Amino acid sequence: MKILYGVQGTGNGHIARARIMAAAFAERSDIDVDFVFTGRAPEKYFDMDVFGHYRTLCGLSFIYKDGKVKKWDTVRQANVRQFIHDVKQFDASQYDLLINDFEPVTAWAAKRQGLPSISISHQAAFAYDVPKRGNSLFDTALMKIFAPTQQKIGVHWYHFNQPIIPPFVVDKPIAHAKNSHILVYLPFENINDIRDMLEPLADQTFLCFHPDIEQAHTQGHIQWNPTSKVHFHKALQNCNGVVANGGFELSSEALQLGKKLLIKPLHGQFEQLSNVFMLDSLNLCQPLFQLDTDILEEWLTSEDIEPITFPDNANLLIDWIKQGNYTDTKTLCETLWKNVHYGDKTRERLLSLAI
Repeated sequence: MKILYGVQGTGNGHIARARIMAAAFAERSDIDVDFVFTGRAPEKYFDMDVFGHYRTLCGLSFIYKDGKVKKWDTVRQANVRQFIHDVKQFDASQYDLLINDFEPVTAWAAKRQGLPSISISHQAAFAYDVPKRGNSLFDTALMKIFAPTQQKIGVHWYHFNQPIIPPFVVDKPIAHAKNSHILVYLPFENINDIRDMLEPLADQTFLCFHPDIEQAHTQGHIQWNPTSKVHFHKALQNCNGVVANGGFELSSEALQLGKKLLIKPLHGQFEQLSNVFMLDSLNLCQPLFQLDTDILEEWLTSEDIEPITFPDNANLLIDWIKQGNYTDTKTLCETLWKNVHYGDKTRERLLSLAI
């Protein structure tokens, strides 16, 4: 079986999920996978060895500035001519299936050429009846046309009795981890604004990762680091809490490790607003709607959260993909959710929310 796998490269969450899938596919001799990434400049990708000879294309991306989605800038700066050219020139004839993680070029190429296609993404979950906040008519339309596929499998922290699977999280808690620093990952925020929030809290060590940092350096109690998969996950394993935007994958990893979360959703990004609403409803995060030292200081003294155990092996999903009956999702979903374990308080909150 030969699979085309399209991945949105604007943020690191889609790529993190694809890394888990790529590692699982690499163990299978019965499936060959080609990865295509769009949404960022080729030189901006890092730690990509697991994907082999992957391809990058321009695609369509979102413009962010100071923690906000700039929708009109996104529309104005979209290279539509290049996008249409890439879709028309993309040859999907050698593939049996497209798996798509919110990536538009391969989605539209597959649609144009009649290649069977399935979305497996967090965005796909919002096609179903799940909690949403801040979604406009523009957002609803965008989710439908941005990366269309024949079938959709959502990825979320709860199934909501829909065709939704849990995230795969391979990181496990490390015994006797040193809990001293706070991990800060706010890639869409201005570095100076982050520094202004952290500087007054001199008694707390912060490890900050940001794509605009070119070389690691320390300023007092703040350690600045460029993005790096290995160093980032070590910092995550050993941290005492995470301050981040409302992306799905990092939140999932933190939940698995039982790390408390202070989450600042991107303004104008309904997916992140919905993520924060969901986690706040389950008392698994504290929202941060603007960079605020006082809120951060109060959160530092808050209690740890109950961890959630997610599946760490994607082979059940890969077996389902290979068998080819993509409309039959019930058995797959039921089997995977049996491997999810919530804490008692989280389970009670899920029941009280009537979801």
